[in-house]
Amino acid sequence: MKMNKSFILAGLLLSATFALQAHAAANVAAGKLAVEKSNCASCHGANFNDPVDPSYPKLAGQHRDYLEHALIAYQRGGDAANGRSNAIMGGQVKALSRQDIRNIAAYLHSLPSSLVLRK
Repeated sequence: MKMNKSFILAGLLLSATFALQAHAAANVAAGKLAVEKSNCASCHGANFNDPVDPSYPKLAGQHRDYLEHALIAYQRGGDAANGRSNAIMGGQVKALSRQDIRNIAAYLHSLPSSLVLRK
């Protein structure tokens, strides 16, 4: 009986783990749609390699975790711990869910980049 309960508990934990991973998985196609809906290209350039202003970052090919962190920091705002302050970006990301952010980061990461990455 005790072994049976252990198998049931292990099965439940395994199922919960897979459910969380499925929820957390990013969707590149959904990210593309979210980027288009938010009109990110109006500032960051049509290919996300050529922003309209040199002070705006190139987003194509950027590290996924960095993009997620940056978008969440803009949501928090400059007064919050680990927050960033920018009136335009704060407004752009305010309504995004964490899944939207994961999707956007996955899409931008998947794009060809002119970024120079050094180890």
